[in-house]
Amino acid sequence: MADFDFSVPAELAVRIRQPGRSFDGVAAAFLDRDGVINNNGRYVNTVDDFELIPGAADAIRRLNDAGIPVIVVTNQGSVALKYLTRDELERIHDKMDRLLADHGAHADAVYAALAYPEGTIPELTKVSKYRKPNVGMIDRARDELGVSPEQSYVVGDATSDILMGKRAGCFSILVETGFGGEDGKAEATPDIVVADLTAAVDLILSKLRPNA
Repeated sequence: MADFDFSVPAELAVRIRQPGRSFDGVAAAFLDRDGVINNNGRYVNTVDDFELIPGAADAIRRLNDAGIPVIVVTNQGSVALKYLTRDELERIHDKMDRLLADHGAHADAVYAALAYPEGTIPELTKVSKYRKPNVGMIDRARDELGVSPEQSYVVGDATSDILMGKRAGCFSILVETGFGGEDGKAEATPDIVVADLTAAVDLILSKLRPNA
């Protein structure tokens, strides 16, 4: 981690709960946002649009209680398309933090990929290493937070989530909420399909804490 460049490029938005903390090579839960944590099948371009999926906050709290880092990795190309401003994105994540905190839960980090190849903002109109299914957000979390992708889990509702997880060496879990894998964005087969984030966390905990 000593040589990692901690500057944040324009194509990425980052928030870290405890800057400077290293998780020392532990397994993490990489969670997609829309369709997994919130807004079952609807886009989120304003704070008022954001609603947690029932049970999602409690599922995240169980990961917190087990000492498993929770890292949200989300494509937000709407910023490049000018459907969503960066300020509004931050307000949305502020609301997510508040709603999770109401359930005693938190995300240890949030990475949002803002670029889109057909965008309308010049510096964000590009093919980005951070945009899923590319693995840039996971690579950055590895270097910035010290987690181990090879021991980690990716939970997503889209094939781009699953392909990212496969490319990064993670165990990939497709949930049936949100797109439920029917987005047609990529060719990718998950390691397992479960109903929702609650079921995904059941599986993760059974694997990482088998005697708990």
